[in-house]
Amino acid sequence: MNSTLRVDGLRMGESIFITGNSSGIGRALTERYLSAGWAVYGLSRRGYGGSATDLHDVRCNLEDIDSITPALQRLLQSVTKLDLVILNAGVLGEIRDVSETPLKDIRRVMDINVWANKVILDWLRNARIAIAQIVIISSGAAVNGNRGWGSYSLSKATLNMLAQLYAHEFPQTHITALAPGLVDTAMQEYLCDAKNVDAQRFPSVAKLRKARGTPDMPTPAQAADLIVTHLPEFKRHPSGVFLDIRSM
Repeated sequence: MNSTLRVDGLRMGESIFITGNSSGIGRALTERYLSAGWAVYGLSRRGYGGSATDLHDVRCNLEDIDSITPALQRLLQSVTKLDLVILNAGVLGEIRDVSETPLKDIRRVMDINVWANKVILDWLRNARIAIAQIVIISSGAAVNGNRGWGSYSLSKATLNMLAQLYAHEFPQTHITALAPGLVDTAMQEYLCDAKNVDAQRFPSVAKLRKARGTPDMPTPAQAADLIVTHLPEFKRHPSGVFLDIRSM
C-alpha cells in the first residue's frame, strides 16, 4: 500500500497503539484511524468490541499492574514500528476533599493514571519499537487544582512530569502530555448527576454541568477529530511538553 495516500488528512498504511479504546475518546480515535486505513492496536479493560481487518485488540485491566506486560507481549510482539501511540486510559476517582480521601483510593487512581503508563512506556522502550510520536492524555486538572479533584489532579500532574522525564529517554520520539479539554464522556455522566457530586461544595462541577450539551463540551468523535487535526502542531513544541488543546 502506498503510504502517501491519504484519507481525511491521514496517511494510509500506518499504525497506532491506543489504550482505553473501548469507550470515549479512545474508542472514537480507534474508529477514526481504522476508517483511514491504519493498523490499530488497542488495549482496554472491556475491549473495543468491533471487528475490522486492521484491528488488533487485547483486554487488560490497567489496575492490575502485573497483567500489563503479558498483554503488551500478546498485542505487540510482532510490531517493530508504531507511527503513533496514544496513552488515553484513565479514571477520575471520587470527587471529594483530599483530606477526606483514603490513601488507598489515591493509590488506585495513581496506579491506573500514572504507573500503568510507566509500565507501558518501559515495555515499549525495552522492546525497541520505533515510535514517531507519543501522546499521553492529561487534563487541565493537572494545573488548576480545583477543590474535590485531589486524586485526579495529583495523578495528572504526575503524568505531566512523567512525560517530561521520558522525553529524555525516548530521544527519537516526540512526547506530548495533552489536555483534550472538556469532552462528553462517561466521566461527565458521573459528574453531572447531582446524586453523585454536590456542585455547591465543588463549584468547578457546576461549570461542567453548564457546558454539557454546548460546543464547549464536544462529543468524543469531535474531540478525536480535534486531536488528529492538531497532531502535527504538537511537534513544534519541545518533547515532553504539556499542552492544552483549547489554547491551540
